[in-house]
Amino acid sequence: MMDVVIGTGKGFFPPESDLIEMAQTKVHRKKRQVTILIIWMILWEVGSESIQYSVLEETESGTFVANLTKDLGLKRGELAERGAQVVFKGNRQHLQLDPQTYDLLLNEKLDREELCGSTEPCVLPFQVLLENPLQFFQAALRLLDVNDHAPEFLENEILLKISESSHPGTAFPLKIAQDLDVGSNTVQNYTISTNSRFHLFTLNHSDGRRYPELVLDKALDREEQSELRLTLTALDGGSPPRTGTAQVLIVVLDINDNAPEFAQLLYEVQVPENSPVGSLVITVFATDLDAGTYGELSYSFFQSSNQVIQAFEINAVTGEIRLKKTLDFEEIRSYRLEIEASDGGGLSGKCTIAIEVMDVNDNAPELTMSVLISDIPENTPDTVVAIFGISDPDSGENGKMMCTIQDHLPFVLKLTVENFYTLVTERALDRESQAEYNITITVTDLGTPRLKTQHNITVTVSDVNDNAPAFSQTTYTLRVRENNSPALHIGSVSATDRDSGANAQVTYSLLPPADPQLPLASLVSINADNGQLFALRSLDYEALRAFEFGVRAADRGSPALSSQARVRVLVLDDNDNAPFVLYPPQNGSAPCTELVPRAAEAGYLVTKVVAVDGDSGQNAWLSYQLLKATEPGLFGVWAHNGEVRTARLLSERDAVKHRLVVLVRDNGEPPRSASVTLHVLLVDGFSQPYLPLPEVAAAEARADPLTVYLVVALASVSSLFLFSVLVFVAVRLCRRSRAASAGRCSGPEGHFPGHLVDVSGAGTLSQSYQYEVCLTGGSGTSEFKFLKPIFPNFVGEAAGRDAEENSNFTNNFGFT
Repeated sequence: MMDVVIGTGKGFFPPESDLIEMAQTKVHRKKRQVTILIIWMILWEVGSESIQYSVLEETESGTFVANLTKDLGLKRGELAERGAQVVFKGNRQHLQLDPQTYDLLLNEKLDREELCGSTEPCVLPFQVLLENPLQFFQAALRLLDVNDHAPEFLENEILLKISESSHPGTAFPLKIAQDLDVGSNTVQNYTISTNSRFHLFTLNHSDGRRYPELVLDKALDREEQSELRLTLTALDGGSPPRTGTAQVLIVVLDINDNAPEFAQLLYEVQVPENSPVGSLVITVFATDLDAGTYGELSYSFFQSSNQVIQAFEINAVTGEIRLKKTLDFEEIRSYRLEIEASDGGGLSGKCTIAIEVMDVNDNAPELTMSVLISDIPENTPDTVVAIFGISDPDSGENGKMMCTIQDHLPFVLKLTVENFYTLVTERALDRESQAEYNITITVTDLGTPRLKTQHNITVTVSDVNDNAPAFSQTTYTLRVRENNSPALHIGSVSATDRDSGANAQVTYSLLPPADPQLPLASLVSINADNGQLFALRSLDYEALRAFEFGVRAADRGSPALSSQARVRVLVLDDNDNAPFVLYPPQNGSAPCTELVPRAAEAGYLVTKVVAVDGDSGQNAWLSYQLLKATEPGLFGVWAHNGEVRTARLLSERDAVKHRLVVLVRDNGEPPRSASVTLHVLLVDGFSQPYLPLPEVAAAEARADPLTVYLVVALASVSSLFLFSVLVFVAVRLCRRSRAASAGRCSGPEGHFPGHLVDVSGAGTLSQSYQYEVCLTGGSGTSEFKFLKPIFPNFVGEAAGRDAEENSNFTNNFGFT
């Protein structure tokens, strides 16, 4: 059964940080309580002795060591709740916590000789770390030695040269055996095989080791026996004891009455640990008063351990001691060498060399990370990022350390207990400003030269949904040509979110329109993933020229954040409407015949074609062209206003009836057009009765009522004006007309002033036209027709104005 000893101090107290905080509070109360603070600190120093557990080496892994909860005075389950850890120096974890009970268990089988060598006691310090809240407990694990190594002589045969002149009772030291165990388990006794010449004494060395001496019981006689062979046995104190043996070869020599002597019995030397291999440590020198072979000396190590033999070598002739390997202060700090000088006669002298290894700053500090949290949320200050310990195996100033991180980082290092640091955030972090931090922890010692160790950690700032999506524009203007195909992509809106992950995934949706009459759901739709807008149906510029709506962009964070933008859609006109002729009407009724007197001069206004176009812009710009004529060159059409005028003077040779086809064309691409047919009748004067041709009368009888409505409307608008000038018109007609006949068209011939309604491209009547009443034979219906412009014939002005206007018309048509 494993022997476990729990070393208890003089008490168990709260963490040092809590005691300091309590003390600071007391200081602020009253000055007289300073004494209480001092007492508390003294109690802490007394009570802060670490807990020590003792375990036998070579104990199996997983063996129970201690009930840590009970020893630390904690509640049941508190170790698990506070994230307890066991932290050793370096990278080896000798102990572990049971994940269920949090009992302290062995993590591996431990070898005391491997971990501590000859050092006794073998103590492995460790800390118990509680993370939340942060608290440290100092503890130590002591490894107890078991007798797992037998004594061992470095040489299987020990050569001992003894002069035959030696007297009984003379003692001859023998080489000792090595045992890696310590305490009672190391070498405790020596025995020699039974013989008649010698017996053996076991003596204690000043360093605590035991060494054998062979004592001569009976004088030797070389001639009788030149050599003897005995068996030397070393025994340790284990139960049962272990043994090791070596053969002792005793050679009997002739008399040599002077033994070698060293200049001093003890040499003290200091050697820097960074001395190169082969460096001279010291040269020993001995003298022998004998001559010849008895005076020739050779040097060798005597009773030296494996550590000495591995580290040093001696020149048997010169006595120079040099390094065989590089020394390490952190491994072995001193050596003790026994040097023997032997002459040719077998006599020897001995001296001791004490070598002290001098520390140099040859070890960089070490950093052991206990806790590392590499992903921390933004907007949370004072967050623990890492907990780590630092160490340096050097001594003195070489072992003192300081720990730093880079400047201008939102992190700070806090010293918790000796050589243990906590890395925390100094302020709240913003992922959108910087999403990742590369932190270099630099540990530098104070030696010469200074050595340092750097440990790099990367801290990622996790996202919190603290940014709403932002549109690239607050207002979008989209242009769509009318008559588009359904599901046409008309544009896109775009919003970005500075967050990441789901917090940056943006979805789009349409907002209800401000105008409840706008059927937005049937006009456009939006792709929720990419913000693309589509026209759901064909748009008509003439019905809807523009509309506006809102778009919402929301992220998928919790809670979701959103923003809005306005979208204005402009419908572009397409040339999808042909010109529509208002006058003359072309809805199935026979066109009315226009009467032109043969006495009309060039430029005489016959009529005006009036048309409109439902499109806009250049698609509604109309031009007029004479497409066909009974007699080309007699009539012309003004391209911009549709006025039909005579192109030259009429003659008796010109035909009486003329048919004109006028083409009305818009300026769209491609252009659209409409045509209208006009009938013109040349008459000698307006006094002659006019009877329309039978086919014309038949066509007029089938006239579309719409034409009648249009004419009646125009007549109604002008009736008041016509009444006011009726007398003047009658006078003018009487001057021109001849005898009136039944069924004949009669109307004013003369020119009279009046502000008549204009008929332009917008569908109104021009002030420069007069009306004529045309009576169709047999029907009795009357119809207003545009005949010619009114040229006022005032006294002294009429002749001049007629000449000027006719001249302008002739120039515009290109006639001379």
